[in-house]
Amino acid sequence: MIIHTLPAGPIETNGFLLTDAARGEAVLIDAPGGIWAFVEPILIREKCRLTELWLTHGHWDHIQDAAKVVRASGAKVRGHLADRTFFDTPEIMSAFLSSRITLEKIAIDHWVAQGDRFEALGRSVEVRHVPGHCPGNVLFYFADECAAFVGDALFAGSVGRTDLPGGSREQLLAAIRAQIYTMPDATTVYPGHGPSTSVGVEKRSNPYVRG
Repeated sequence: MIIHTLPAGPIETNGFLLTDAARGEAVLIDAPGGIWAFVEPILIREKCRLTELWLTHGHWDHIQDAAKVVRASGAKVRGHLADRTFFDTPEIMSAFLSSRITLEKIAIDHWVAQGDRFEALGRSVEVRHVPGHCPGNVLFYFADECAAFVGDALFAGSVGRTDLPGGSREQLLAAIRAQIYTMPDATTVYPGHGPSTSVGVEKRSNPYVRG
């Protein structure tokens, strides 16, 4: 499995394209604005078909191009039910956006929940619910690959903001300790913004939440 990190959109939100050329399949995690222009050439080059789109949460910068990606690829979409309002009525986020940014409703094909396990790209994936930044933030954990895609829960040296609707600092810090810091220290953490880090590094040095 190859992990392509693709920052896109007005605030450089990370989309992650996971490809397996041997299987001819790919999965996209989050869909910031303009992401398809980066995704499509990789799919062509690696002869892969995008089968699924996983949304770590429903904030605008992570779902801006979700509907476009689905139209272009036919990918099935996964997301958490607690963020259904964002997926169904993204215009509620308009107060935080430039008038030039438009959002489309995105239909969720499969609702995910804490502890769900399923197979993708021939590998086992575990879902962990990490609320606090927003109600429906989840991470997707590939234990065999030592990789976790955590949305905006945790960053390198920081944590997600909690001053938006549905946010809670206490809930976020508790969820990080329970759902992220319980993974092996060697696990690579792929956040929604900025560089990757590791569970061990953040447990030792994150100034907002120590392990």
